[in-house]
Amino acid sequence: MSLDGITLRSLVYELSEKLIDGKINKVYQPENDELVIDIRNKGKNNKLIVSASSNNPRIHFTNQTKENPQSPPMFCMLLRKHLQGGRILSVNQEGFERIISIIISTYDELGVLSEKELIIEIMGRHSNIILINKNDRTIIDSIKRITSDISSVRQILPGMKYTLPPAQDKTSPINLTQEKFNELINSINEGIKVYKFIYQSFIGVSPLVAKEVCSRSNIYENLNLADLTDENKNKLYLSFKELVDTVMNGDSSPTMVYNDYKTKILGFSSIDLVQFNESIKIYFESTSELLDTVYETKDRLDRIKQKSLSLKKNIKTKLDRDKNKLSKQKEELFNAKNREKYKIYGELITANIYRIEKGMEILETENYYNDNELIQIKLNPNFTPSQNAQKYFKKYNKLKSAFNEVSTQISFTEEEINYLENILLSIENATNLPELEEIRDELIEGGYIKNRKKYKPQNKKSSQSKPLHYISKDGFDIYVGKNNKQNDNLTLKFADKEDIWLHTKDIPGSHVIIKKSNKEVPNDTIYEAALLAAFNSKGKVSSNVPVDYTAKKNVKKPNGAKPGMVIYENNSTIYVTPTEKEISNIKKEK
Repeated sequence: MSLDGITLRSLVYELSEKLIDGKINKVYQPENDELVIDIRNKGKNNKLIVSASSNNPRIHFTNQTKENPQSPPMFCMLLRKHLQGGRILSVNQEGFERIISIIISTYDELGVLSEKELIIEIMGRHSNIILINKNDRTIIDSIKRITSDISSVRQILPGMKYTLPPAQDKTSPINLTQEKFNELINSINEGIKVYKFIYQSFIGVSPLVAKEVCSRSNIYENLNLADLTDENKNKLYLSFKELVDTVMNGDSSPTMVYNDYKTKILGFSSIDLVQFNESIKIYFESTSELLDTVYETKDRLDRIKQKSLSLKKNIKTKLDRDKNKLSKQKEELFNAKNREKYKIYGELITANIYRIEKGMEILETENYYNDNELIQIKLNPNFTPSQNAQKYFKKYNKLKSAFNEVSTQISFTEEEINYLENILLSIENATNLPELEEIRDELIEGGYIKNRKKYKPQNKKSSQSKPLHYISKDGFDIYVGKNNKQNDNLTLKFADKEDIWLHTKDIPGSHVIIKKSNKEVPNDTIYEAALLAAFNSKGKVSSNVPVDYTAKKNVKKPNGAKPGMVIYENNSTIYVTPTEKEISNIKKEK
């Protein structure tokens, strides 16, 4: 998912409208590969971010602020020298390529008016920001210098002539004819999928836009090119041409698509993405606002991911340790269950004490506890008969005590494993930093992780995260907890006695509440709530997930129970198979 030529075309219209005739006030370089340019035009200040980052190369207006280094880098100083005070003459895109150039009129140190060109190449790890003299195309400098050691094909160094990146073997979608479109189809390997043909054949088209063309044509995106009928080809061409013409005319409908839990951006574009359900789309006033939100969101989700990784690693280590402990405890319990045989060995040795001679290693005798069958009992030749009997009686008594102790330990360990698996699920469900902080608070309070320096628990009401809120087709409010703190608040404080409480049976998951509001809850609403409970559990990818439901008054929290842990009674069970499609059909409150 990257910034493509289609979206850049829409962006150029916006940049041109706001930047042409604008004056460059200041240039900053907060990162090694990123610039922020302050431009004043028509009485307004515009902050333009230009990034050559390998992961997120981009250009757009921004409202975000970043801390600048105390000493500006050399490239920043050079741009200030050449561009500060200059006026922007034009903003251009090379066809549908991911290359934007900004022409700036500026006076040099001798007071001579000249034109500079700031070129932004958005090409993944090959992205760059290059300043050149417009007249002779000489490179003044770049944010990334490319030597022959880095690339033998194209060097970017001061004093060299600027040349465009090597041309791709692709066709420009501008002024595309039906004849040319069909010609390209006929020249391509027929085994290729339709959407791949589109993005691999045309400049500036991403896989996302290629799938959008297929969706607008009502043609299956993974259909083989060879299976296209003439009617299909015509539909594809017309949909593609209409999309390109819309963008070329400056029309846009900037759209971002989340997954249902806003933990991942599924796609973004300057066009409406009709291939996605409306419930997970967000529209923006401008392409710049879209891009600013997309990259701020990606940065936020990346930070959440990084912070959650350390928590996950810590919890998984403890979980593995507990599972290993449980395995050993169950082995001990199994041995303890067989303790009666040692009592029998002691009694048989005592009954046959007169037959045991010094130095004997095996006693063979009849087992009068089991139909007098012959049995062999190992003896320690260095022990007296009485000592051998006492050895087995002691082992029996030890295992008898161990049985009760290990049974209690197993119960505790299983509870601990269940709790830690709930924590892992909460970490995976977290969509913002306050939710992760709540989980961290809980783990610190429980002694699972060490307190951080200058750590302050999140105890302000303003910082409390909120559960997910849905509305069933029958109009009932459904709430889903995303972590143990939310689960406890939902069940113990928020829910009324007659509200319906749901949870996956014997599977770590969220507490779900249906607000009755003095009305009878229909089966369809219970089914939708059960889907949400299953989807927000460890069984989300399973089928026939059992979900228990009961009145909230039947749910209790035992004294000393861990956060999110409850017991319940008088429940019914419903079996559901959660799918993202069904979940997306349940109305979600924003």
